[in-house]
Amino acid sequence: MALEEKPKYGEPRKYDSSFKGPIQNRSCTDIVCCILFIIALLGYFAVGILAWSQGDPRKVIYPTDSRGQFCGQAGTPLEKKGMLFYFNIMKCASPMVLLEFQCPTTQMCVETCPDKFLTLMKAYTNTKDFDYYKTFCKEGVTNNMGIPEILKQGLCPAMLTPSKPFTRRCFPALGLKGGLITVGNNSHFDDGSGTMRDAKDLVDGVKNATVVMEARQVVMKIFEDYTKSWYWILIGLVIAMLTSLLFIVLLRFLAGIMVWVMIVMVILVLGYGIFHCYMEYAALKGEAGANVTLQEIGFQTDFNVYLQIRQTWLAFMIILAIVEVIIILLLIFLRKRILIAIALIKEASRTIGHVMCSLFYPLFTFLLLAIVIAYWGVTAVFLSTSNQPIYKVFNETTCDHSRKTCEPANYSVSIEKTQCPDSECLFAFYGGETAYHKYLIGLQFYNVFLFFWCANFVTALGQMTLAGAFASHYWAFNKPDDVPAFPVFSSLGRSLRYHTGTLAFGSLILSIVQIIRVLLEYLDHKLKGAHNKCTKFLLCCLKCCFWCLEKFVKFINRNAYIMTAIYGNNFCTSAKNAFFLLMRNMIRVAVLDKVTDFLLFLGKLLIVGLVGIFAFFFFSGRVKAFEDTAPHLHYYWVPILTVVVGSYLIAHGFFSVYAMCVDTLFLCFLEDLERNDGSAERPYLMPENLRKVLNKKNKTEPAE
Repeated sequence: MALEEKPKYGEPRKYDSSFKGPIQNRSCTDIVCCILFIIALLGYFAVGILAWSQGDPRKVIYPTDSRGQFCGQAGTPLEKKGMLFYFNIMKCASPMVLLEFQCPTTQMCVETCPDKFLTLMKAYTNTKDFDYYKTFCKEGVTNNMGIPEILKQGLCPAMLTPSKPFTRRCFPALGLKGGLITVGNNSHFDDGSGTMRDAKDLVDGVKNATVVMEARQVVMKIFEDYTKSWYWILIGLVIAMLTSLLFIVLLRFLAGIMVWVMIVMVILVLGYGIFHCYMEYAALKGEAGANVTLQEIGFQTDFNVYLQIRQTWLAFMIILAIVEVIIILLLIFLRKRILIAIALIKEASRTIGHVMCSLFYPLFTFLLLAIVIAYWGVTAVFLSTSNQPIYKVFNETTCDHSRKTCEPANYSVSIEKTQCPDSECLFAFYGGETAYHKYLIGLQFYNVFLFFWCANFVTALGQMTLAGAFASHYWAFNKPDDVPAFPVFSSLGRSLRYHTGTLAFGSLILSIVQIIRVLLEYLDHKLKGAHNKCTKFLLCCLKCCFWCLEKFVKFINRNAYIMTAIYGNNFCTSAKNAFFLLMRNMIRVAVLDKVTDFLLFLGKLLIVGLVGIFAFFFFSGRVKAFEDTAPHLHYYWVPILTVVVGSYLIAHGFFSVYAMCVDTLFLCFLEDLERNDGSAERPYLMPENLRKVLNKKNKTEPAE
């Protein structure tokens, strides 16, 4: 007699009269991973304490002089000297500046930038001018010292030029007069040695000295825009929150109508977007410079420039048109399945209506994520600023010791100074040679990895908590009487008490995949321009494969947490049971669960679209009614983008509850079909409207 072959995806669930929902009598799962997670957290706290004791965030706030001191730092002798002054800005024209991010000239902190032309030779003849000149010299300069001695010791610059502060640094006040570059209204200046130089000679030095600060200028403008518009951004986010809440409430009572309204509204919003892009595209026809291509214009810090180009609006129009066509085609092909999805959304609405506190659970998740992100960010800043000042030899003529490390305290009597008289020992950058500094990159990697692990753990905790609450409602025979009084809090307590290890296990697997993706992106960035087409293709394939793997792991984890919340099994068992259950119902998964996710995505898209359109008309000044009310900004896209991203996160927070509810009910619904057959002894627990859509009914129900 041949042995019976086991089902490919496991045995279907058997009827169990004692099963009433999430099991109460359960034990701790994945204890080893729980212990590992706790040890990792303790190590994370130790890294944070070490970073905070060694780091100094002032290094990214204040400019640094040639001694590595911070200009303008409160509580120091340089508190009132907040500007960085360059002795000879023309030396910044050296290509080494772009490689080492350090100008090979003495830099010192001053109270104000010089406002007039003055050479050391000229100032020396006038006591008043020399007293003013000494404010831009090192300490130790006296009226009795001769000019050759001052210049030999590098105590003073050979000349002063009118300068203006920019990012706390003094740069020559260059201008344009009669087609000539001027500094202080003069096209020529005395370089301090009696030689007259053209003002344009300063341009290269200023250009190299500011190349590192251009990004900072953009950031400062963006920061200024935020200071002017932050309250309007908050109003926009509040509108997004109220709109999301309104959608959730309407879904509770008018699920079927609201789904069709969402579908129509999304199509209309995208249609208006296409129309608006076309109008902008047509309006720029014939405008000077509007036909320039994006490739020709390159990267511009003023992003408003792109909106004056026809190609930009054409690209927007094509992208929106493609999205519109894809959505319409999907709706045409899935029109029959949408009815089943609507029934599932209706049941999710009813469930959320009985578990209303679940709507506010994302706030708790956001709070925990904010703590995780803040801890990671602060630790990263302190780690990156926990280096020591490194000094190097800078010289004008040929020198064997050029760019070697040096000690500024005794450099005047060192061998390097003797062999290279014109060299100086200047602050170069922050680094270090100790064991701590050698392992800094490892600590930064540990910081990033624990950030991923903790963030994924918080997300997993929210998923398991909501799954347990919604499952307790589905399996309750008499709703809502058999539902626990506080289902969300009860589920949260069970998750933390018994399944911290399971949550840590699932989030660890996901974090490993994510950190590999980060390393691949880092490797691709480092090898950019160096690898050939073969390695580039290989890297692209690896990134694509790990992206797919990350999506698959998220899918498996999500369903594993649902099964753990219901049955209390460990991660591997729950993942296997959930996967086999879904594989036994592969067709339903493909045509029902994913259609529901698509409809919820349309809801998020609609909220973001509505709030984004309102923000665009308000901040761009396109509507005359808002011209006097809206703030005047450098980049009006800054608050618009912030509101759009914030609106998506808010809508995602609310709809994630719905998505988790739908996924939980879907698994419960599949088990319901396996456990029960609709008889009086084994009635279906699914709602009546869902039974009708599936042509299922309990025998206790009257025949139609």
